[in-house]
Amino acid sequence: MNFIDKRSVATYDAQNEWCIFEYLYRDAANYKAWGEILLSGIPSEDDMAAMRARLESGEYFVAEQVGIPALYKELWDLSGGPTEDDHALHEFVALRVASEDERKSLPLFGELAGLLKIFQSVTKWDYSLSPNFKTTFWPRAPSSG
Repeated sequence: MNFIDKRSVATYDAQNEWCIFEYLYRDAANYKAWGEILLSGIPSEDDMAAMRARLESGEYFVAEQVGIPALYKELWDLSGGPTEDDHALHEFVALRVASEDERKSLPLFGELAGLLKIFQSVTKWDYSLSPNFKTTFWPRAPSSG
């Protein structure tokens, strides 16, 4: 998904309107992978409240459903692939103003307003969009022997 509007990046630079969406994936064994995306726009308190209202238990979301890069593959690189500790949910950490270093080092992911619209359109989180859905939500066959 692309959340970039028709305003130029230079317009956002001139107005210093950049924010960071910080999130993480924490598996059931408490191993974590952190992520952040750079967005154009600055969140208001109302934006924060509207987003939190759509999160499961005020903090969880399915990354694939809102077009944000999933982070569990970072843990898979360490474990040799998916494990029984994997699940479908990522955790929202913060939506904050981007530092100058972050604006220079991170690629523009999209526009905050577009991401907020997608979150606001969610009425139910669809775990089946995650590759972890089958291993997490369906019982495993008992092992033989």
